[in-house]
Amino acid sequence: MLENKKIVLGITGSIAAYKACILARLLIKKGAEVQVVMTPSAKEFITPLTLATLTQKPVVSEFFDRRDGSWHSHVSLGLWADAMLVAPASASTIGKMANGIADNMLVTTYLSMKAPVFVAPAMDLDMYAHPTTQANLKKLANYGNHIIEPGTGFLASKLEGKGRMEEPEKIVEALEQFFASQQKLAGKKVLITAGPTYEKIDPVRFIGNYSSGKMGFALAETCAEQGAEVTLVSGPVMLQTNHPNIHRIDVESASEMYEAATKHFPKADIAILCAAVADFTPKTTADKKIKRKGDDLTIMLQPTQDIAAALGAKKKKKQVLVGFALETDNELNNAKDKMKRKNFDFIVLNSLQDKGAGFRVDTNKVTIIDRHNGITAYDTKSKKEVAKDIIEAIYNRQ
Repeated sequence: MLENKKIVLGITGSIAAYKACILARLLIKKGAEVQVVMTPSAKEFITPLTLATLTQKPVVSEFFDRRDGSWHSHVSLGLWADAMLVAPASASTIGKMANGIADNMLVTTYLSMKAPVFVAPAMDLDMYAHPTTQANLKKLANYGNHIIEPGTGFLASKLEGKGRMEEPEKIVEALEQFFASQQKLAGKKVLITAGPTYEKIDPVRFIGNYSSGKMGFALAETCAEQGAEVTLVSGPVMLQTNHPNIHRIDVESASEMYEAATKHFPKADIAILCAAVADFTPKTTADKKIKRKGDDLTIMLQPTQDIAAALGAKKKKKQVLVGFALETDNELNNAKDKMKRKNFDFIVLNSLQDKGAGFRVDTNKVTIIDRHNGITAYDTKSKKEVAKDIIEAIYNRQ
């Protein structure tokens, strides 16, 4: 659940700060990327060097670097993170977070955080039980923060009671459970086609297109991150898959992609047809390289098997079928017509007239059209962000 997740780990001035080392290590072992933000008093309990060594990232503590005048952007950290975890969270920091007292880097980062925030209190039992602390924790919870209740045990004061920071293993488990609950495609089987197809003319030449496969691969990675079991049928591209939940099938021609897609579609809950499949293929393929003889070469072409139409004809009621349309003119009408003919549930339209959309780029600009004539246009975004928009549209439809 924490694979590739970006976690801001906030550490405050508490004797439990030593547990942050274990916590950081456990998060990293789970595949997370950890950025530590410390309050000045936290450095009295544990050194930034130790944490920087464990996380392989410089620790952020002060607003400014006194040596070169640079400053740390709490806003950037708030945008970067998938979650913020304040552990240990002292009574002082909890009070500042609850009341917006932004006098250190940790609290300003919290106030800029776009991602979910988890708070693991750590303090003596009387401090934890005090009405002020309880009121501040309630306020944080009402703001939408997730409070990880402290345990009961032997405390630094030599007293025994509630206030002991929850054990690192339990905190990591709480984060995993949260991310598992947020996965929109948990338990779903998703079929994705991506990239171009190559239709052989002879052993050294082919008919193809400019598709890089970037959109399809972004969809595959994002679906897997959202809990899906992904079958990715890819034409010839220079891309790699990273997530262990992606089963990749490499093909070359439209006929090979047709065989793979129709084979795996019956078991799929969702199919996203992102590949740029050739519409025509040579009627015959030469066994040897065709030599140049004269100025003209005539190649007879025949239609390839229509993958989208075949899947649309077989689609069951509970299956979701998503198509793509790359157009150069009369975009909306052409996309709507294709959606109807292929029996798509919705279609993702992009136009070569839009800057930052189409082949060989890292961005895309799409419009999603559904069968009820709902049209949602999006700004230009990275293909990873576009993939999230498409998955959101699928999730909202189910």
